[in-house]
Parts: sequence; structure tokens; C-alpha cells
Amino acid sequence: MGIGRIELLEHIAHFGSINQAAKQMGMSYKKAWKLIEELNGMYDQPLVVKVQGGKSGGGTQLTAKAERLIKCFRELEDDLQKFLMTASHALEEL
Repeated sequence: MGIGRIELLEHIAHFGSINQAAKQMGMSYKKAWKLIEELNGMYDQPLVVKVQGGKSGGGTQLTAKAERLIKCFRELEDDLQKFLMTASHALEEL
């Protein structure tokens, strides 16, 4: 799991659309859909699901598992940033 896939998930959460998420990231719908299929296959539960149409026309949404994954990734990213800052300061003191 890398930053690109996390950002794709975040954009899908924001727009409710794989197509709009792909456009926001400057990638094709086909590539975005392939990444989503890979992500859904990596876990025991899907991360992205289609929502059937209705008045709003349907769309795509994240599952609770995807939301937890994004949260965990962002927390790890913050922890890593803090570690790097601490290590950098320690090196400066040498």
C-alpha cells in the first residue's frame, strides 16, 4: 500500500466516483479501476464498493475497512515524519 493508492481512496471518498477521483489524479478511469480491483483483492473485505443508482445516479463509496486503512496509513506517515525530524536533530547535534 502506497501513497498513490491511499490518495485514490481519499479522492473516491471525497467525490463518490472513481471517474472523478481518476481525473483529479490525472489518471485514466481504466487505470484507477485496475488499482481498485487490485486493492479489493488484497484484503478479505472490499475497500471500494459500487452504490446502485437512484435519484443521485449511484456511484462508489469506501467501506469501513478502507476508512480504517487510510487512517492507519496517515497515522503511520505522521509517526514516520516525527521520527525523521527527531533523528535529523540528533544528527545535527553530533
